[in-house]
Amino acid sequence: MASEELARKLQSRLVATWEDEPRPEPVQSLAQPNPQEAEAACGESSSELSAKLIRRQDINEGNAAPRLTRIFNPYTEFKEFSRKQIKDMEMMFKRYDTGKDGFIDLMELKLMMEKLGAPQTHLGLKNMIKEVDEDFDGKLSFREFLLIFRRAAAGELQEESGLMALARLSEINVSIEGVMGAKDFFEAKMQALSLGSKFEAEIREEKEERKRQEVEKKQRQAAFKQLQSTFCS
Repeated sequence: MASEELARKLQSRLVATWEDEPRPEPVQSLAQPNPQEAEAACGESSSELSAKLIRRQDINEGNAAPRLTRIFNPYTEFKEFSRKQIKDMEMMFKRYDTGKDGFIDLMELKLMMEKLGAPQTHLGLKNMIKEVDEDFDGKLSFREFLLIFRRAAAGELQEESGLMALARLSEINVSIEGVMGAKDFFEAKMQALSLGSKFEAEIREEKEERKRQEVEKKQRQAAFKQLQSTFCS
């Protein structure tokens, strides 16, 4: 009983002390939250989550197919170009991809065109990207960069366009080597396919070249040994 009475006295003393102390004024918030906006944002989040859950359930039940991530292979998709040409294009792309993010944005394209000696206006640069920007992200991926040379080789670019200037000044010959000078891309593609895969042919040539080098090396070694034995005898 004594302990309960002591506890009540301590509690009443703390309450009296707190009431006597001056209370700080409430801080006004700079931006009061709008209940309607908060409710709308919450509704959008829940709707997005519901849509994802429904799609996941459909995939699990076999009612929908999962989205497949496409793996880009320039050698198989751009068969009209040789392996060396694609490597040259890749080197050029990486040279101007100063951000090293796998894309050439507006400022990097601006620098590229200035280095090539064909500077473009801001609107001109945006139009260049827009012409091959298949995913509408406002920048060039390596695949979209290759599309520039495909369209140039097929004669699909206007002579005065920025993309044509890029393809012409890049020092990568695609109008002759790439599609054998054919103006119609599909005709050139059929010609390329009829000759077989250029990529596979170049791989075979590289292997044959290494074999020839090995044979020549062995022949030089045998000739040296023969000459050495002649002097020692």
